[in-house]
Amino acid sequence: MTDAYFMGEAVKEAELALEKKEVPIGAVIVLDNKIIGRGHNRVESLNDPTAHAEIIAITSAANTLNNWRLNDAIIYVTVEPCPMCAGAIMLARISKCVFGIADPLAGGLVSSYKIKTPKLEVVSGILEPICKSLMEEFFKKLRNKNTKI
Repeated sequence: MTDAYFMGEAVKEAELALEKKEVPIGAVIVLDNKIIGRGHNRVESLNDPTAHAEIIAITSAANTLNNWRLNDAIIYVTVEPCPMCAGAIMLARISKCVFGIADPLAGGLVSSYKIKTPKLEVVSGILEPICKSLMEEFFKKLRNKNTKI
């Protein structure tokens, strides 16, 4: 399976977040070509500032493996992880992060903060138009007071 396939699965998670009026970011974690963890933003619904898609997916994957060490796993996320999530990705020992769009304001891996170790491979731009469209749709609705999200 390809990066585009797994990013498509992350996009499905982002769409779930959008349906719940959350910032549409989704993530999946893959090991040996199998999804072992999924997550989408749930900050609003859980009233938890740490309930980012990546954190939820990491917890899900760790529970699947019954091990917090996610060696050789790949995380696919629709938007570049923030500094908190970048740190969690490295602490979980994930080997590769693939994301759709960069976050020039709060990107934790390559855009703003550049929090990464040499052991973490980073790939960007996978399904970028779709990921960008979801974010634009969300923020357009948020800005338009006549439209409910």
